[in-house]
Amino acid sequence: MKVRSRHNEVLELLAAYLRLPFAADSIPGAFTEKVLAHVYDAEVLGTYDFADVISHRERVGWQVKSTKASTPVTWKRAKIPDRDHLVKASLSGSSAALQALGDAVIEFCNDHARESLKAYSLDEIRYSRVITHEDRICYFEKTLVTSKNPQLFDPGSFTWKWSTPKMVTKKEQLTSLHGIGPDGTKWFAAHLLGENQLHFSGEGSWWPRRFGDANSAEIRLSDLGDSIAWDELIRWLGSI
Repeated sequence: MKVRSRHNEVLELLAAYLRLPFAADSIPGAFTEKVLAHVYDAEVLGTYDFADVISHRERVGWQVKSTKASTPVTWKRAKIPDRDHLVKASLSGSSAALQALGDAVIEFCNDHARESLKAYSLDEIRYSRVITHEDRICYFEKTLVTSKNPQLFDPGSFTWKWSTPKMVTKKEQLTSLHGIGPDGTKWFAAHLLGENQLHFSGEGSWWPRRFGDANSAEIRLSDLGDSIAWDELIRWLGSI
């Protein structure tokens, strides 16, 4: 008998959400955290730590992200020490100052992960990722950092540049700091002249080349069955 993996169990529970009559076309991150905690007998932290869910028994944490396939992942607000000085220096045209600012962004990300490893005495933190496509839902887990190898990103693998401002709805969009990753594509967009949002598009390199291996699963939306009718849901809720 084939044993159902935890990844398949997580995905099946997540997919059931889309059958609810009030469901949107993607699965909320908060719901994903609850499902993950249920499957692993873990705890949802409800904080802004790098780890969103932790298992004290297994000494494992998960950072949870759930978006449509085309939606960039938001890390969180990048609170860079001495940001104003670093930004001003980087805008002067100095390549060294530009790299120093980018290195500070990377170190912010690395520190964020290390803090959760230490705070919750974890052996590892995994990436728990739900990707909603037009025709299917994919799920995978990937180990990002461990207590023995706590560095998430190597600063030397990135180069940095300020983007060209562009017009959006008759307003000029503020320039952002772009981090170019080891594959030559944009991995980060740090909006350091605005509200400090840090967008992470490089996570696409973490996606499995093929879903359905030992650490991932996928299900086609056509296999989910019909949505649950409102009156059926209300009757069920009234019976419990």
